[in-house]
Amino acid sequence: MANNAVSLYLDPQIRDWVLFPITLVMILVGVLRHYVVVLLQSSPKKLPRNALREQRALARSQILRATAAHSPLPPPFYNSMSENLSEGFAAGTYLKDGPPKEGEAPASPLNPLTDPSAMDGMMAGMKTQMVMMVPQMVIMGWINFFFQGFVLIKLPFPLTLGFKSMLQRGIETPDMDVRWVSSLSWYFLNFFGLNGLYRILLGNDNCEFGSSSYVGTLFTRATFEAADSSKDMSATPFAAANAAPAGPQDYNKLFKAEIDNLEFSNAVYSWIGTDVEERVLKRYSRLPQTKAR
Repeated sequence: MANNAVSLYLDPQIRDWVLFPITLVMILVGVLRHYVVVLLQSSPKKLPRNALREQRALARSQILRATAAHSPLPPPFYNSMSENLSEGFAAGTYLKDGPPKEGEAPASPLNPLTDPSAMDGMMAGMKTQMVMMVPQMVIMGWINFFFQGFVLIKLPFPLTLGFKSMLQRGIETPDMDVRWVSSLSWYFLNFFGLNGLYRILLGNDNCEFGSSSYVGTLFTRATFEAADSSKDMSATPFAAANAAPAGPQDYNKLFKAEIDNLEFSNAVYSWIGTDVEERVLKRYSRLPQTKAR
């Protein structure tokens, strides 16, 4: 034979009783897990007015800084907002407990292990992660027990040998074409590749969107690190500022750091409406000849 490549012929029953069932089970389990997580989520507790005011003041300052280079605010409004925020941060006006009294140390953030609201959030997160992890471990054990060593499909495009360890897990044959995919690797490919389908079925804010990046690292962190690259990259300063803090925050220190940040942003401030009349006329070739020269 001139060609040393080994040819494999798969039984069509492997497609019907192994390939399709694994894919279907993972899709159905993902949809079911999404609705279980939705049922387990408790309604968020309302923040006190002072705590909400504290967070929003920091968010306004962050948005003001993020848009300083091309700010939609005219200079009088921008300077007024920047000065008012800086004065409020320096005086502690926006702190939920009020400005610290003379000779009194500012209150430190609560320990999350002793804060009931933080404990509720930690317990909710643990329940969510258990719902995400347990079904994947069960499916992986089911595939290993019933379909270990199965070759399911051949990819229609060429690949380099670097993909062999990722596509043929559980087979470990040196002479097999890299395009053949084992049952265990098919599980991982579905695990990381079904995010798009979940967005169509469940929406962009579904619970399955962030599950693969967390659970997948427990199994094959090094092999599949680059596979889960379908994160939403449309982040804006407004989205970042409105995001809930991950844990207890020392807003007194954050406000002091924000004062310096506002001073730096003042140096790069530029109003987007500067000379807007001339720019519009120049774009449509309507500038007077004297100004055009």
